[in-house]
Amino acid sequence: MRHLLNTLYVTTQGAYVSREGETVLVRVEHETKLRVPIHTLGGIVCFGQVSCSPPLMELCGERNVAISFLSEHGKFYARVQGPVSGNVLLRREQYRRADSESTSAEIARMVVVAKVANCRTVLLRAIRDHADPARQDQASALEAAALRLARQLDDLRQPAPLWMPCAEWKETQPGRTSTSSTISSPRRRKTFSSASAAAARHSTTSMPCSRSFTRSSPTT
Repeated sequence: MRHLLNTLYVTTQGAYVSREGETVLVRVEHETKLRVPIHTLGGIVCFGQVSCSPPLMELCGERNVAISFLSEHGKFYARVQGPVSGNVLLRREQYRRADSESTSAEIARMVVVAKVANCRTVLLRAIRDHADPARQDQASALEAAALRLARQLDDLRQPAPLWMPCAEWKETQPGRTSTSSTISSPRRRKTFSSASAAAARHSTTSMPCSRSFTRSSPTT
């Protein structure tokens, strides 16, 4: 497991980032403003007119610390990174799982569960840290929203097939109704829409034009 480190953001215009042993120095007008050990950094981001010394780039390349150069407003320019070694077996397994609908759906489900759980945590923290008797109505609304998210989490934590007939889905969801005839996955809907678009293009291109245009030669 990779250990997440800090990222150094240099935003002072005219700054010069250099190396001193195993330490990263940030100088502004020949005055040292910051010293950071290289082993605590996972990346360096330079905004605008910020320069880096070649010895610092060598150190960052050896320690797998990426240096990114952006404009003063955040537009990406370039990235300096040391040698990268790839794992062929890992990449092959990733491609296999990406081609599997069930595996991709499981990964997507876990991502959605994490997002919903984070949203619920934010709501609960807001209720706890900003409790005010004068705003009881707002607190009640937040509690109701957190309760809805908790119910959605319970549903999301239970794996479900990518699609099933509406009648079977109603049996697994008591008390809920649906007006659609089938419950399909976004991938299935995308396939259907793509097929419809292809059929529309085919019908448009294969149908002869109803108008005819003639070109007459000028009279002499």
